[in-house]
Amino acid sequence: MIRIRPLATVSFIVLTMGLAWLVAIPLWSTGGLTSPLFGILVPVMMFTPAFAAVVVMLVLRPVPKGERLRFLGMWPLRPARRVVWLTVIGLFAPFFLVLASVFVAAAFGWVTLDFTNFSGFAEVLAASAPAGAPLPPVGLMIAAQLVLIPVAAVTVNAVVAFGEEVGWRGFLVPALRPLGTWAALLISGAIWGLWHAPVILLGYNFGRYDITGVLLMTAGCIAWGVLLGWLRLRSASVWPAVFAHGMMNATGALVGLLYAAGTTFDMALAGPLGAAGWIVCAVVTVILILTGQFRNQPELAGAHGKMLSAPRV
Repeated sequence: MIRIRPLATVSFIVLTMGLAWLVAIPLWSTGGLTSPLFGILVPVMMFTPAFAAVVVMLVLRPVPKGERLRFLGMWPLRPARRVVWLTVIGLFAPFFLVLASVFVAAAFGWVTLDFTNFSGFAEVLAASAPAGAPLPPVGLMIAAQLVLIPVAAVTVNAVVAFGEEVGWRGFLVPALRPLGTWAALLISGAIWGLWHAPVILLGYNFGRYDITGVLLMTAGCIAWGVLLGWLRLRSASVWPAVFAHGMMNATGALVGLLYAAGTTFDMALAGPLGAAGWIVCAVVTVILILTGQFRNQPELAGAHGKMLSAPRV
């Protein structure tokens, strides 16, 4: 296993954090989440981890030239069967985990659901449509939204998720892995969460404009980062995490399709990155631990592509 010098790891973290703030600064002076630049700058920000990883690779050269794609988990895709199946799991599992978080939130009373009339979503549609404009049946709109989720997950969401995953799970997780599996997963998840601070402090995701929003996001990223990191370690490839991240982003507002009109919900509790999501991720993590899934790791950067058993931690 290639060991990354601490200088390279720290340089990556500092560079990607600094670039995130640099990209997001214009949002702070042009309206925040309502800025016309928001839809442009946030996807650009999502590519800063990949850019930082490339810069560190080229300037500090922590990995030999011929091993860089292997170290980042981009190539080769072998054994192909394992990579393909874990990519399929990565793509579809987050949908069911986010759906499970909606039911958890309902069980705790954090959201009231309406599976009959989808009245909350219908209310939002009516409020956004011009006065007197005919609206399609809400059931048809829900069905269309559900069909679009996997399409969005494997297209635009996967593309921008790639920008993050090359940095977080591609570079940072294997860079931290000599510290131990759990240290690598928890530290990388915390850094991933803190990296979101420039937009979280604008009210993104949780509607909070102080440190509580950043702490909520950090907790959510740690919870989901363990699962994304497991996909990376179990497959020795970054691609399962890329598509899982894409599906996470595509289903992030699923609770908004299912809540009842006349009620409200707090994403800090009912959202997939909030408390309901933490619970679901914790349950899945325990199942993976009990079934020995974290011990079964191929070598991320073995010599000549040899797949070796990972040390138990």
